[in-house]
Amino acid sequence: MKLSVRMVALAAVLATAACAPQTSGTSSSDKDEKTGTLRVWLFQEVNNKPKEQAVDTVLAAFEKAHEGTEVTVEYIPVETRAQRIKAAFNDPKSAPDLIEYGNTDTAGYVRDGGLADVTEEFEAWEETEDTDPTARQSVTVDGKVYGAPYFVGVRALYYRTDVFEELGLDVPRTQAELISTAKKVRAAKPGMYGIAVGGAYTYGAMPFIWAHGGELATGKGGSYASAIDGVDARKGIEAYTSLFGDDNCPAAKCAGMGGNDTVTAFASGKAAMAIGGDFSHAAVEAGKVKGKYAVVPLPGVEPGSIAPAFAGGNNLGVLKSTSHRTLAVDLMKRLASKEAQGELFEGMGFLPTFSDVRRRAAEEEPFVKPFVETLAAGTKFVPASPAWARIDSSLVLPTMFQEVVSGRKDVATASADAARKMNEAFGSVG
Repeated sequence: MKLSVRMVALAAVLATAACAPQTSGTSSSDKDEKTGTLRVWLFQEVNNKPKEQAVDTVLAAFEKAHEGTEVTVEYIPVETRAQRIKAAFNDPKSAPDLIEYGNTDTAGYVRDGGLADVTEEFEAWEETEDTDPTARQSVTVDGKVYGAPYFVGVRALYYRTDVFEELGLDVPRTQAELISTAKKVRAAKPGMYGIAVGGAYTYGAMPFIWAHGGELATGKGGSYASAIDGVDARKGIEAYTSLFGDDNCPAAKCAGMGGNDTVTAFASGKAAMAIGGDFSHAAVEAGKVKGKYAVVPLPGVEPGSIAPAFAGGNNLGVLKSTSHRTLAVDLMKRLASKEAQGELFEGMGFLPTFSDVRRRAAEEEPFVKPFVETLAAGTKFVPASPAWARIDSSLVLPTMFQEVVSGRKDVATASADAARKMNEAFGSVG
């Protein structure tokens, strides 16, 4: 059977996105055809070839198992995913059968009516017994499952082994030690950040909030209220924002930095520490610090503890409008299987969502160990509300951090204002 994998030109993608309607009207298809062409949208990676190879292996086996079927794959830019996927929800005739999507988008896509409920098939799939609980949460809305976790990503602490040895510093075991160590480095080496931090680095800041016992929001079942202005959350905000200043990472330079900026600063030798993901490993290896760094879990408040990390990553979901539901679900399971995730890890470095596969990966690749330890210690996720997309895109949390580090507002005022904005967003979705 001929395997067809199609790369779509960026111009065509942008043209489609530009004219896409922004509201959804997807309805379930009453067809379940067992032959024909299935269309799949996956994300385009910086180096996409290893991903294509892993996917092609799965598609070849799928087409062989289902005579009379063919699969076409479009690798779409992550930056334009929102427009394209919303447009697909509106126009079932041109929509794919299966999509890759960011795990923070689940609740919004469910509210838009675009994703199929695959709870029954997911529960019957034996491999899901080993699915990481947080990864499972990322495909679950109101107790129903709307996809399969594809890979997970978490962040840990990168540090310069040569700088620490030169200055006689120990690896921080608490967040207080992390802060004091960063300032010691800055004092000894004024041209270097002790730890690169960013006012726009939401996912680097969250572990400080969670480690101090704070939460982003409380609630469930689609009904949430902000908790960012709680006493414990404020302690975490104070800890994180204390790293902005001339004694570590000057606010004038660091307030606007995001996660990529902080990793770039570390990789280029401008910082002694940074909070980076397993997905940052290749960039750091390609930088000036190759061979001169190590990674450990980001410490928590108590000595030896690990700060809860945000469990990022992507999922695969079947569109409600598909006319090939059975085939699409089978393909989803094959692409997200233990074997396929193992190959994706080998080719791309993406961490598997299955605990047993992840343990084997850590045994094979030492750099994975601190990230696996972080996952095992317990991770956190954003509120499972469609309002999160609005909160995130409106930069509510980055604005709060930047107001504090710039001195425009104190922590209490900035967090109260952020809580109000979050609650407005939560209220807007019912």
